[in-house]
Formats: sequence, structure tokens, C-alpha cells
Amino acid sequence: MMTQYIFEFIGTLVLVLLGDGVCANVTLNKSKAQGAGWVVIALAWGFAVMCGVLIAGPVSGAHLNPAVTLGLAIAGKFAWDGVLGYIAAQMLGGFAGAVLVYVFFKDHYDATSDNPDAMLGTFCTMPAISSPWRNFLSELIATCLLVFLILCLGQHGGTELVGSGVGAFPVTCVIMALGMSLGGTTGYAMNPARDLSPRCAHAVLPIKGKRDSGWSYSWVPVAGPMVGGILAAGLFILVF
Repeated sequence: MMTQYIFEFIGTLVLVLLGDGVCANVTLNKSKAQGAGWVVIALAWGFAVMCGVLIAGPVSGAHLNPAVTLGLAIAGKFAWDGVLGYIAAQMLGGFAGAVLVYVFFKDHYDATSDNPDAMLGTFCTMPAISSPWRNFLSELIATCLLVFLILCLGQHGGTELVGSGVGAFPVTCVIMALGMSLGGTTGYAMNPARDLSPRCAHAVLPIKGKRDSGWSYSWVPVAGPMVGGILAAGLFILVF
């Protein structure tokens, strides 16, 4: 299993490096892409997931998300003895990816030190309108749909499809669709390794002018996706 854990780590690292990277690219001062907008972010996050899947898919199945790992295990599509190792690898990969984003954009973080909210938003999600339980519901619904679609993809196309280069494209389209359609309320974390791990990186990195790391909200993009993954697995079992 160690090889699979390593590829989950690398795949999640690449996902966060490119995903948080587009947030930094579009948000931080003096970036040539500053102000490029939501469509660029949604597209790039989809491609970020695709790159992670292309790397890890043939070896680990490219879960790259604790909610996906848990949902697949409940649905009987993944062995329970690998769950904790996968989640640990994903969380560590997300942290490492966020650190690399900071290293890459260090000068631009320094140039944005007067806007701590913008800098935090390049690491993790915060709600457009703070309403914790409604924000929780947003993350739950979006992640439930994500995991259910991944399970359906495996059911209709064979499990080999999800973990292959062929499967990377439909998953990319799913991420883009969710971001463009349902992402505006919370920033569509849908993945604790994409949100909590970079949030921890924000907390420990020496970022000039940074604010607190939004810990009072941090439970939402963890609990929402995990419950959403569980519900998706239950729905899949019920339907199929």
C-alpha cells in the first residue's frame, strides 16, 4: 500500500499546487493574471484535478480527497484497511502543495499584505455570506453530487475507467460544472485535503500581514464534504 499512499500524496499535492495556484494567480497583487475571474478559477480547478488523476490514477485510483475515499469504502468500492493511510497521504499532500504555492508566489504575497482576506482565500475557502449551517449544507450537497457522480462513473464505465486517463476527463468536467454552478456560496471546497491542510499551512507560514486562519469556519469544509460523501455512498447503494 505504501506506493499507493505515495501517489495519493503526490496527486493531492499537484491538485492543491495548481488549484490554490490559480487562486493566487488571479487574486494577488502584481500578478499578470490578477482579476481574471471566476471562470478561470473554475476551469483551472477542474484541470488541477485532472492532473492529479493522471498522475495517481493508474496506481492508487486517484481519490485525492478524504470524502471520496470514505464514500468509496462505504459503497464497497475500496478496502477499509487503506482508508486511514489514504486520508493521511491526502492531507499531507494538500499541506505540501499549499506550501509550494506560497514559495512560488512569495513576492506577490508580500505585495498583497494590505489585504489579508484575499491572501487567506488563496489557501482555503471562506463563505460569501456567513451562515454556518447553510454553508454546511452547500458543501454537503456539492460533495454528495461529486462522490455520487464518481461512483456512477465507475459503475457505468468500469472501475478501471475512474483510475485511468480516460476517467480523468469526465471527473474534470464534473469539477468544472460544480464550481460554475454551485461554487459561489462557499468556494466549493468539497475536499478536506484541499481546505483544512492549506488552512494549516496558512497558519504556520510566515506570511506578511496575514490574518487569522478562519478557524471558526474551518469545520464546515471538513464536516460538509465528509457527510456528503457518506450520503452519496448510501444513495449509490440504494439506487444500484
